[in-house]
Amino acid sequence: MHKRRVVVTDMGVVSAVGNDLPTFWRSLKEGRCGIRPITIFDTSAYRSHNGGEVDGLSPESHFTLRDLRRLSRCDQFGIIAAREAMNSSRLDQGEIDRERFGIILGADSGGIFSVEKYFRAIYTHASKRPSPSLLLSFSLAATTDHIAQEFDLLGPRTTTATVCSSSSAAIAFAYDAITSGAAELMISGGSDSLCEVTYAGFNSLRAIDSEGCRPFDKNRQGLSLGEGAGILILEELAHARARGARIWGEVLGYGICAEAHHLTAPEPSGEGIARSIRLALADAGIAPEEVDYINAHGTATPLNDVVETRGIKKAFGKRAYEIPISAIKSMIGHCLGSAGGIAAVATLLSLHEGIIPPTINYATPDPECDLDYTPHEARKKEISIAISNSFAFGGNNVCLVFSKV
Repeated sequence: MHKRRVVVTDMGVVSAVGNDLPTFWRSLKEGRCGIRPITIFDTSAYRSHNGGEVDGLSPESHFTLRDLRRLSRCDQFGIIAAREAMNSSRLDQGEIDRERFGIILGADSGGIFSVEKYFRAIYTHASKRPSPSLLLSFSLAATTDHIAQEFDLLGPRTTTATVCSSSSAAIAFAYDAITSGAAELMISGGSDSLCEVTYAGFNSLRAIDSEGCRPFDKNRQGLSLGEGAGILILEELAHARARGARIWGEVLGYGICAEAHHLTAPEPSGEGIARSIRLALADAGIAPEEVDYINAHGTATPLNDVVETRGIKKAFGKRAYEIPISAIKSMIGHCLGSAGGIAAVATLLSLHEGIIPPTINYATPDPECDLDYTPHEARKKEISIAISNSFAFGGNNVCLVFSKV
């Protein structure tokens, strides 16, 4: 049976370096760092104090006070990014079959920040009893449901939760929904927000670098947590062309696999990562020689960067040394449940414009990480095919393949 082709027709983003697509992309190209002292909760008890906190976003300009009482920080990010994508999509013009328009998002911390605010007020005996509406977004599906309701999406709907690869997995499953014929359009990607319990957990693991995020650098000490949303509209190619939609790129396929090795550490040989890349290339019908760019998972933890490098070498052989790689987490932090969605947005922008964003904070080469990580400055390059890597706790690995149309 002929496989339906799936393209990305519109996107929206909220991040530490920009709360709309043009600002986000300009910041990445300029190598702007959005990692700074966290202000939304007290970090004095922790060894680190920085993160990729979203800045300059006024919730009151996007939502009514009634909405703000029930929407978590995570919900707000996701809705704002979805509105950006939908507002530029022209999908409100013409006839859209809402029963064939669905949504699959990734999530991790979700609305925990709102839940923390509720219980903090209870335990500190605040003079004003906190609103129970702060608990509404405890479900990881809350953001998905809010967006589905706002845009009257009656097609397939679900939320994936594979930690750091959640929104990449969501994009993969949204792609499946269209290729299988279950939908014509899907909103996908993910949203996530900083919260203290997650911040405390990564600090307890000593997985956060108090000096900043330095992917693939010899002196890296860990990641910087971030937050935000990356939302994409996936659409069947024939449907998109029939309505004259702008096309950012095509989703050619994906690879998903599990390592079954350890709860937090990657399988050290890199074979699990290599397998996800091989599966993705096979699904896309692409040879390793055709890949022009890799948007790396690039967390800046001592082990993960080495293992990702090993996996890329296993998948691409000698050609691994010729493929430009960049790690945008050096600028926006690790956005957990939304990391893959934001990375997918950045990858498609790279394809569209022929510019590879840099890996910043790269000062000292690591003999075990000896590939081309595009240090310091963006690079112009014609890109026809790119992959985006997302690797999560528990060995939940996802690789997405994108191309120009």
